[in-house]
Amino acid sequence: MISERIAYVNGEMVPDSSASVSINDVGFLYGDAVFDTTRTFGGAIFRLGEHLDRFYQSLRYMRIDPGMTKKEMADITMRVLESNLPLLGENEDYWVSQRVSRGTRTPEGLSGPNVIIECFPLPLRARAHLYRDGLQLVTPSIRRTPPDSQSPRAKVHNYVNIVQADLEVKAQNQDAAALMLDVNGNLCEGMGANIFLVRDNEIYTPREQYILAGISRSVAIELAHELAIPVHEADIDLYDAYTADEIFVTSTSYCICPVASVNGTRPEGGVPGPVTTRLMDAYSGLVGLDFAAQYLAHL
Repeated sequence: MISERIAYVNGEMVPDSSASVSINDVGFLYGDAVFDTTRTFGGAIFRLGEHLDRFYQSLRYMRIDPGMTKKEMADITMRVLESNLPLLGENEDYWVSQRVSRGTRTPEGLSGPNVIIECFPLPLRARAHLYRDGLQLVTPSIRRTPPDSQSPRAKVHNYVNIVQADLEVKAQNQDAAALMLDVNGNLCEGMGANIFLVRDNEIYTPREQYILAGISRSVAIELAHELAIPVHEADIDLYDAYTADEIFVTSTSYCICPVASVNGTRPEGGVPGPVTTRLMDAYSGLVGLDFAAQYLAHL
């Protein structure tokens, strides 16, 4: 039985406390790195193939060669997860992440890349109240980086734009999270979370050009189609949010989380509303675990 989580670092399986990269790693120095993260449900990894597809697309966008095939990355990911499963407690699950930086700077140039695969426990206790009370969203003054500066569709280590937005919001309300607008004033995304509105039993969500399209976002759209709930990918703004019947976000860890308010305005359909509840139930059925109950058990 292991006593500490195990991570993969550049060809070696090492204890978490020993997993490290150089201070000259360009992912640390400049945010010049790519990552992706999925999660487990009852210890079983979710849609690893789709996450790795997006990961390798982000690597291609950043012109980083990870030095291994997608299959090799998947095989090592499963080895890391299986090594760490004995440390999972009752009603707990992991984030499972792959991270690749361009390398380490040396006087001769870059050596690398640096490849890390690791598990980290989901923050179930810290987020449990959101499934009882709903998530409060606030729009900061900071806009999401536009595609003509840096594509938000690539999942890169440079999160300063989103971090600054969240810091601004939390300076006003420590319990709130940022809902960023794009440069055109349309609803965009939060830190690792995609936004959905429900009006007249139809769902609306931002178009992909200005957002990082999450795998959980795709799952929610798939489930809505199966439930015969119309889904529209469109430009939506704060007017749409303030007049929505229901609002929810999706993310790897949240799955689907109901939203209690946007800038203090509460949706009229309840938290969660009926459409959100149907989707949450369908998502739980898909993954074989009631994820909302898993969170609420940690209250």
